[in-house]
Amino acid sequence: MPATTHHSSFRLALRLFCLSSLCFWPFAVNPRQANAESVVEVPMLAAMQSNDLGVFEVLLFRWDQQGTPAPIELQWQGGNIQPGHTNLGSMAQAFQYALEHTPAAGHTGTVSAIGIAYAATGTDGPSAGAVMTVGFAALLKGDRIRRGIAMTGTLNKDGTIGPVGKIPDKIRAAAREGYRTILIPQGQRDDPRWNLTRLAWDLNVEVKEVYRVEEAYHLMTGGTLD
Repeated sequence: MPATTHHSSFRLALRLFCLSSLCFWPFAVNPRQANAESVVEVPMLAAMQSNDLGVFEVLLFRWDQQGTPAPIELQWQGGNIQPGHTNLGSMAQAFQYALEHTPAAGHTGTVSAIGIAYAATGTDGPSAGAVMTVGFAALLKGDRIRRGIAMTGTLNKDGTIGPVGKIPDKIRAAAREGYRTILIPQGQRDDPRWNLTRLAWDLNVEVKEVYRVEEAYHLMTGGTLD
């Protein structure tokens, strides 16, 4: 997904995905509620048009596990990453897929998302759809994402992981942050636009292709999706 610089804030809800009403929720954890909450850290890779270094960002997903609202809602709480409309649509799709594949989880309360980067940036595009799905599902199931593994890829409605651009830039960004395994969409390792075999060798990282989000979930958490 490309990274740019712009400013916006908004609320994303499962039943009402509204891009025209803008609002902001400060991200804070109440110590009294900490034990009842779940938090998952999701690595997100982006590319800058102005260079080939890529951008490493983090999404924090927090679920308060409360009985209301019902059904569960998703809110964007800001941070210094400001997603665009395409990215928001991808986030909503990822959240819905995670809900459909975690039937044993109690789907009530509020899931909050905050974006963190070294500098304030704007992000747009669907290329983090697959990793956001893994993050939401891990949050709802109580799993954790393993350290040192990152992913890029869109999410298709059938759970397959779709192709993305600028993969070398995203691999460089992951490698700079100490990530040693990067998951990419199946069929893109041998893309004629780049030489990922050589890049992986130079950066001492492992690049793996994944076909479905369930496969990516197992690699990133060790768990399984229903």
